[in-house]
Amino acid sequence: MPKKKTGARKKAENRREREKQIRASRANIDLAKHPCNASMECDKCQRRQKNRAFCYFCNSVQKLPICAQCGKTKCMMKSSDCVIKHAGVYSTGLAMVGAICDFCEAWVCHGRKCLSTHACICPLADAECIECERSVWDHGGRIFACSFCHNFLCEDDQFEHQASCQVLEAETFKCVSCNRLGQHSCLRCKACFCDDHVRSKVFKQEKGKEPPCPKCGHETQQTKDLSMSTRSLKFGRQTGGEDADGASGYDAYWKNLSSSKAGDAGDREDEYDEYEAEDDDEDDNDEGGKESDTETTDVFSNLNLGRTYASGYAHYEEPED
Repeated sequence: MPKKKTGARKKAENRREREKQIRASRANIDLAKHPCNASMECDKCQRRQKNRAFCYFCNSVQKLPICAQCGKTKCMMKSSDCVIKHAGVYSTGLAMVGAICDFCEAWVCHGRKCLSTHACICPLADAECIECERSVWDHGGRIFACSFCHNFLCEDDQFEHQASCQVLEAETFKCVSCNRLGQHSCLRCKACFCDDHVRSKVFKQEKGKEPPCPKCGHETQQTKDLSMSTRSLKFGRQTGGEDADGASGYDAYWKNLSSSKAGDAGDREDEYDEYEAEDDDEDDNDEGGKESDTETTDVFSNLNLGRTYASGYAHYEEPED
């Protein structure tokens, strides 16, 4: 019989497990929670945007800069980590700033660790939107990552992209290399692979994880665990269905096309008849308008307004007495 664990031993094991998870999570920070991608409100124009050195809209400098690496707004360190010595004095504002990141356009504090590491590990170094192909300097929004293909997305295209990301670039769920059902799907390449063709000599599989994609190296996922859909086309053999005759349903496609053309021709004839009826009504209205004009001229024909400019008698043409 193994010895029963005491309360102190259980607490020690739980503490070691939490510390292990914290150490592992430090290297894998969520992109939305990173300080260089934090949400910021401008002091002057009051517009929400990504954390940056200058406002994207009004180009004004912020009063309280946020460090893109550590996320602090006040330097309270008294050790030798600061490049600028300020013993016994807390530095805020531009006195805390040491550099501007070339990738994320945000301030970096004057700490030696932040200055030496942020430019190398900046998560927005190649953050170009997969949809609109804009970088951080071209728009004022934050940067997000697609939860399926893990590509960068701007704040304008994140919802539209994720709504249509789980679509394969194929008509079936079969493997790209063979005719078997693809059990592993790569959401970056939008392709399926079977158990044999998912193995790659270039990208190695880590223990306890899904095999990588043989094309791009992105981690694949089980097709049965995803809500994947295939590419749908409104023409060709997918329109006819299984009950259609001919080569893979193309006969039904041409029949539908001819029937739609006939329906369009009938609709055009009906529209032409309606246009002719409207033209007749307009002609009748024009004739009625002419008759009404003649009636009004007869009413005002006996009215004498004297010498006016409209009658052709200007003041310089009037005879002198």
